[in-house]
Amino acid sequence: MSMFTLLLDPIAFTLGPLSVHWYGIILGLAALSGLLIAVQEGKRFGLNPDFFLDLMLYGVPSSIIVARLYYVAFKWGYYKDHPGEIIQIWNGGIAIYGALIGALLCGFFYIRAKGYSFWRIVDICAPSLLIGQMIGRWGNFVNQEAYGGEVERSFLSDTLHIPKFIVDQMNVNGTYHHPTFLYESLWSLLGLIILFVIRRRNFLREGELFFSYFIWYSIGRFFIEPLRTDSLGFKGPAWLESLLNALWSPMKALFEQGYLNPEEGNVRISQLLAILIVIAGIILITVRRKMGLARQKYNDPLISTKAKPVEADAVQEGTETSENDTTQEDHDRTV
Repeated sequence: MSMFTLLLDPIAFTLGPLSVHWYGIILGLAALSGLLIAVQEGKRFGLNPDFFLDLMLYGVPSSIIVARLYYVAFKWGYYKDHPGEIIQIWNGGIAIYGALIGALLCGFFYIRAKGYSFWRIVDICAPSLLIGQMIGRWGNFVNQEAYGGEVERSFLSDTLHIPKFIVDQMNVNGTYHHPTFLYESLWSLLGLIILFVIRRRNFLREGELFFSYFIWYSIGRFFIEPLRTDSLGFKGPAWLESLLNALWSPMKALFEQGYLNPEEGNVRISQLLAILIVIAGIILITVRRKMGLARQKYNDPLISTKAKPVEADAVQEGTETSENDTTQEDHDRTV
């Protein structure tokens, strides 16, 4: 006797011919949450909320476009025969590293145009990126995508003690799968707490909160990515495949790797990129400190090079007005 489960409808509601998907709503919520915590932190440094609102208005479309292009590029064998599906982002297919590339490219030019230090601003935005990813992963949950390999229901409910509504949604065509979205979301939540704590510590220098975010997220992604069955892959040398498998081997005590189509490759792109980012992040923090490139601390005042200086004429006028007022007061007293 099969157990009845109620799966979530990817469409939240319809307005005439327009269907509003939960995926889009969740991504919007993720962006809004990131905006709010950036605005709140920005107040400590005298930043106008409009600064972050404009950054989001430019950055979100840029990140979505680049994320989609990143995904489509590595799935070109499919999309060249289905070009009409390239723009169908509501069905998923958003590569998180592509999104980060798009956001950072847009952010670099925007931040420089405003006269601020790029490293200081991305430090403030680092928790926003993490909370965005934490919430955004629930869009994969609704769409039943980005899940892991096959598992028994008892493993999810009894071994991992995952809530029933998540277990039910991980039943894809009668087979239960790892809720990798949940693993990554919880990892991001823990990382968010860590970022909130260390950004109040005086040892932190410019750029280091941002690098810490990338290091933390990439460590989690390195170990979670092999569980998935939809990884983007490429054909790499055998030694690289063996190295990545050896580094991942501690996970074998509880998990098995998900399926990777051998026609697409033997190395998962996101897993390789994750370990490269961890190494690069550690090196950059060390080198920037040793070479004195990270002079400012996270908690130092934030100043824009485009800020308008007080005009000398205005200062002089203010001085003269003050002197005239004093002279008038003296005259009045004498009279």
